[in-house]
Amino acid sequence: MPVASVFRAAPLRASAHRPLLPEICVLAVAAVLIALGAAGPVPALAVVALAGAAASTLAGVRLSRLTLGPDSPAGGPLAGRVARRRAARPRRAAALLHAAVVTAGLTAAVLPLASAGYRPAAAAAGLAGTTALLGGGLFSLHRSRPSIRGRLHRLLDQAAPGVCLILAAWLLLPYAGVPAPLRLAVAVVLGLLAVDALAVLTGPGRDGGSDRCRAGGGLTLLALVLLAALPAGPAAGRAALLAVPPLVVGVLLVAAGVRQAAQDAPTRQTALVWPRAVLPPVAVVLAVVHQLQVGLLPDRTAVLLALAVIPPLVARELFGAAGLTGLEEPTATAPTPAPAESGGSTGRVALLGALAARPEPVSGALLVVDLHLTELPGRLVRDDVAAEAVRRARAVAADEDEVFDLPGSGLAVVSGSGPVLAYALGTRLLSALSRPYEVSGAVLRSRPSVGLAELGRGRPEDLFRQADLARRRAAQLGRDRVEWYDAYLEEQLVRRLDLERELPGAVARGELDLVYQPVLGLADRAPVGTEALLRWRNPVLGTVFPAELLPVAEDLDIMGELGVWVLDRACRQLADWTVGGRRLWMAVNVTTRELTSPDFVPRTAAVLEAYGVGPDQLVIEVAEPKVAAELPTVVARLAGLRSMGIRTALDDFRAEQASLAQLRRLPIDLLKVGPEVATAGGDPHRPLLDVVVTVAERLGLEVVAEELESAHQVEGAHRAGCRYGQGFELARPATAERVEAYFEEFPSTSR
Repeated sequence: MPVASVFRAAPLRASAHRPLLPEICVLAVAAVLIALGAAGPVPALAVVALAGAAASTLAGVRLSRLTLGPDSPAGGPLAGRVARRRAARPRRAAALLHAAVVTAGLTAAVLPLASAGYRPAAAAAGLAGTTALLGGGLFSLHRSRPSIRGRLHRLLDQAAPGVCLILAAWLLLPYAGVPAPLRLAVAVVLGLLAVDALAVLTGPGRDGGSDRCRAGGGLTLLALVLLAALPAGPAAGRAALLAVPPLVVGVLLVAAGVRQAAQDAPTRQTALVWPRAVLPPVAVVLAVVHQLQVGLLPDRTAVLLALAVIPPLVARELFGAAGLTGLEEPTATAPTPAPAESGGSTGRVALLGALAARPEPVSGALLVVDLHLTELPGRLVRDDVAAEAVRRARAVAADEDEVFDLPGSGLAVVSGSGPVLAYALGTRLLSALSRPYEVSGAVLRSRPSVGLAELGRGRPEDLFRQADLARRRAAQLGRDRVEWYDAYLEEQLVRRLDLERELPGAVARGELDLVYQPVLGLADRAPVGTEALLRWRNPVLGTVFPAELLPVAEDLDIMGELGVWVLDRACRQLADWTVGGRRLWMAVNVTTRELTSPDFVPRTAAVLEAYGVGPDQLVIEVAEPKVAAELPTVVARLAGLRSMGIRTALDDFRAEQASLAQLRRLPIDLLKVGPEVATAGGDPHRPLLDVVVTVAERLGLEVVAEELESAHQVEGAHRAGCRYGQGFELARPATAERVEAYFEEFPSTSR
């Protein structure tokens, strides 16, 4: 930029970043005036006049400086004409908006001077003039014009909330002595202004100057409508004070918005959907409650307005389903990139380009699919599969939907459909893409996962990231499913990434800890043993429990390191209790992967020898749902442990037919069942737990009922024949010191 242009633009930039002290002072004065008007010393109309005059004067000063604008820019004749045309737009907008805020201020100022009968007419005249000037100024300030599709989309988006707000205004407006047509007209104006302000404050450009100016204009008009709707005569009273906050804030926002729009590039954010979906219905509910409190029932107009909410909702869904591509106006932008037929980085580049080229307001959904081939084919075969997957996706997608091949056995679909139809498309993609692929003489199978994200006005990269996060969640939950993106999903995935980042090195940093839950004999409620339970106490993540910790450790392949630490710490604690004269067992949970490692049995024996613990005091627990995959190796390892005198236990026993048959093959000493087994039987007089206990007795096993959280469950387990019990109803997990203090309550803990 030429040096002269920099100096000419400097006053404009400086004015945009002035301190807000004058605005703060005006707001404070308005608050004081409202308080005085409510208390009674100052008439309400005088408060309106003084506050409106102060705010419009300050806004007028701000806008008058922008109206003057910088001098003509430097450069050649052509560059100068282009720059002058660009610079004339904010100056013209500032001039019109300056006139609008002055008109609004004068309207507020003349109300105390006008007789009671002419006040509504004066307010209506000021409202008309301000509306015309604001409309012209905002039209000059706006930098882009939406297409017909965009305008229709915006209209349908705002129709249902607008009708709700009109209904709320109809119910809340005074009705005594007011003609119904006038009351309805005022309600319509108030509802339209409110929904427009709501759309601006929650839209993608809510932090931009143009939208701030539009919000300020809406508030200003809202204030003038309230003044025009005041009853004639002294009945206006304190009701006029309701117009002061929107009037003061509105004119100040207009000035601030013009100043920002004159020097900032437009910004886009993701639109806030929930305020438009929640606030209008809440306003209707509150208005209905108010009517019922004053003893009124909704009239015919209220019922008709309530019914009028339904057609916009239906039209909005049909609009999203049909796409309405024929209504789009031709634009001067580059055409949408064609879908890529093969893999490579160009697939994602084309996808991002297509997302960026969609007309605003953006609607529809982005679907990201991971094929997850169960075999690992070569590059040529993988390309053939990708091409076939794209053909299948196009066969189930709508004509206007775009399909993109992504690198790494994946694809994406950009759809113009609404949420319901987009989810249905996701399920069709799962069905089509999961069929076997017969390519190059091989048959390959796929377990696809689909992630869905609703298109908004965010950056294309952010939209793709959201859909891909949903796809990752679908893969984590077992594949062959469709998952929507939401903020909670992102929190879960971020939490998972934090766990993966912090867990390596947790042993070295001393962040792991064990708590111990006593196991009691159900006959005398005396402790016979404990179960060691792992806790990870991280200064950043807090306390992490095994249900969240162990899957991450398995994925990071550090379960062996954690298992070594747990076994060593548990045996050391058991040795300390044994020295104190207590003969208890210590149960340690191990994963199937740990148990089947070749060195598990000799390593366990070495730990017991190092701490001088008897083998019969250690119980190795393995979860029953995990043993079926490697049953022969599990049987061999459990047999090796029992040959040394170490007791073994089968945890999480499900008591299914396959589990009962498998139980005969496993060399175990203890069988642990949850409370759900006690209530799963078909015969209420002989619950399933009785069957499990009977089978266990025949096999020479002791049954431990775990997760007992009520006296009823404890009594049921004891009555069924369980010898031992464990759960919150009996004793909660605690630190070693607290468990030791608990043991002191019993004269003998040897069993």
